[in-house]
Amino acid sequence: MIINDRIKKLDIILPQAKPPVGSYVATKITGNLLFISGQISIDENGKLIKGKIGKDLSVDDGYNAAKRCGLSIVAQAKEACNGDLSKIKSCIKLTGFVNSTDDFTDQPKVINGASDLIASIFDKAGMHTRAAISANSLPLGVSVEVDAIFELN
Repeated sequence: MIINDRIKKLDIILPQAKPPVGSYVATKITGNLLFISGQISIDENGKLIKGKIGKDLSVDDGYNAAKRCGLSIVAQAKEACNGDLSKIKSCIKLTGFVNSTDDFTDQPKVINGASDLIASIFDKAGMHTRAAISANSLPLGVSVEVDAIFELN
């Protein structure tokens, strides 16, 4: 199935790919690898999803925040591929950062939000390696940030 058709079938609406707000680029292609800078948790209305998981937000809230990061990753990938997601051969790796309390230990459950989203869109090509890391703080107070590496055809 073509990726854009799968996105429609799953009733997924991709956000607009946001330009970086610092001294970096949103995406970079080197060889056949596409690197996507960290995408922060932003809801469907463009509002930052802020707070600490384990204090201000639940694991489910974190999962949904990570899913929103995954949507932004796909939007950035689509932009980098000039609108043609069929140029993506596979997702290599996601690294997820969770703004969480010191005693919080369910970072993998939170980052599953991004992983599940990527796998649902890219099917077997969406299966990836991953790290789920706790952070004391994230930019702008967001709850989750995820970056990605894709292999291109």
